[in-house]
Amino acid sequence: MRLPNLLASRKGRIAAFFLMYLTEGLPIGFAMTTVATQLRRQGVGTAEIGGFLGLVLLPWAFKWAYGPFIDLIASRRLGPRRGWILGAQGLMIVTLLPLAGLDLATQLGFFTALLIVHNLCGAVQDVAVDALAVTTLHEDERAFASGMMFAGQSLGVLMGGGGALLLVGRIGFDAGIVVLAAIIAAVMGGVVWPMREQAPSAGPSAELAAAGHEVLVFLRQALQALLGSRLAVVGLLFAILPISAMALARGLQSNLAVDLGLSNEQIGWLATASQAATALTCIAGGWLSDRINLRRALASYVALLSLPGLYLMWELQRQGWAPGQAAPAALVTAFMAAVVVYQLLFGFIYGARVAVFIGITQPAVAATQFAAYMALTNLSITYSVVWQGHAVQHWGYAATLGLDALVGLSCLLLLPLLQIKKPSP
Repeated sequence: MRLPNLLASRKGRIAAFFLMYLTEGLPIGFAMTTVATQLRRQGVGTAEIGGFLGLVLLPWAFKWAYGPFIDLIASRRLGPRRGWILGAQGLMIVTLLPLAGLDLATQLGFFTALLIVHNLCGAVQDVAVDALAVTTLHEDERAFASGMMFAGQSLGVLMGGGGALLLVGRIGFDAGIVVLAAIIAAVMGGVVWPMREQAPSAGPSAELAAAGHEVLVFLRQALQALLGSRLAVVGLLFAILPISAMALARGLQSNLAVDLGLSNEQIGWLATASQAATALTCIAGGWLSDRINLRRALASYVALLSLPGLYLMWELQRQGWAPGQAAPAALVTAFMAAVVVYQLLFGFIYGARVAVFIGITQPAVAATQFAAYMALTNLSITYSVVWQGHAVQHWGYAATLGLDALVGLSCLLLLPLLQIKKPSP
């Protein structure tokens, strides 16, 4: 039976982009939750785990550099975007399966290298899928499709993180990796392979050199867009600063869950519930961002997101708990509540923050400037997991949570300078 070309219908297009984005979320959730949890259980220090996560997530901070190559190097037979997506997904499977045979305790370096390449392929796929969306989605379906794409990515993070941990408890770590690879293979074979898109107009000859030149042109445009005005510079600084307090969304959460004595199943259900909450409130936050004052809303979200971490810091100090000790049931409950509330609030900030960047982006260089802001946002996530890992090792969880809340509030200093442009009537 021949599988349908999902790009040929509205429902098919939305389903296709939802499922492709799902595969992009898998490597993020797998690294941030599943692998980080396993490393902590094997006694790896929080600083080392932070460095590991920083390296693994680094390819997502350079998505802007992949675009010119994807735009200019195209396959006539496979399609200009479809070829890149198939190649990226194939390499994601190839780099994921060998992880099942590695020992984290003795082969962490090779494991890390493979996972970096795996995430690099995921980031390349993300750029290619976005390019396909631009050329394929109809104007009246873009907003809904964008929401569904993010929902798909959230589901992928959930499956690669909490879902994979639940699987590990039942079928083992290696078998869980095989299941994740099978999901990517199913999307690759059932969704991407049957797709058909318009063939490129030009052949691939001499395109690599042209892509290299395009990267240089892009860099000049990016510098001009990001440094050409005071508003642009403020936007640059705002993007580099952390989104908000971030410890309860990243590696610290997985490390603390293990040290508190939570089982893989408990961590898996916690990650599943919290990621589902984020997906729901992200939709709500996007809806609200079109209807209220953005800067005021963003300031409220940033302030609120500092509270769960500060509450957990207070509980840790009040209970007098330290790693290696049995955690009181009340402290475990407080931790789980703080994580769920944080993730529930985090969804609101996503839509508002993206809307701020859209509002300060110059239309003439929209793609370049916005891509740069998103890349710097990813970079802020990367360096945050690194410093938090070192902070936990030197000062403990409570002090790190307090410092994280303070650093997360720093972006409020720039909000008064972000004069958001009103859309033309």
